[in-house]
Amino acid sequence: MAKNTGRGHRTGAVRGRSEFQHNGTWFKRDTATGRIMNGSPNQHKGVRNEKN
Repeated sequence: MAKNTGRGHRTGAVRGRSEFQHNGTWFKRDTATGRIMNGSPNQHKGVRNEKN
């Protein structure tokens, strides 16, 4: 389980999530359903990147 450290990083991996970039925005996706959860101008902490 991923834990926030309070120092700008996360210890451990976030399971069941992946992210990809489209037009400069990073989108987080639920890997079980494929549904897009949210977007951000910066990468999400501890979330694996999808291959292009």
